[in-house]
Amino acid sequence: MRVPGGCRLTADERGATAVEYALVASLVAVAAVGGYVAFADSAGRLWETIGAAIVAVLGGG
Repeated sequence: MRVPGGCRLTADERGATAVEYALVASLVAVAAVGGYVAFADSAGRLWETIGAAIVAVLGGG
């Protein structure tokens, strides 16, 4: 694509797509880490409760 004035550098958008994909991937990674941090404690307590219930049912404790 030719730009008036002969400046082709500002008209080159090939790297823009890669940058956009990198930004989207980084946002997904931040959301995944945030979700893990938010739900890690409650999920751990849930599995401890389930494990204790199974042990109690099997007569181990």
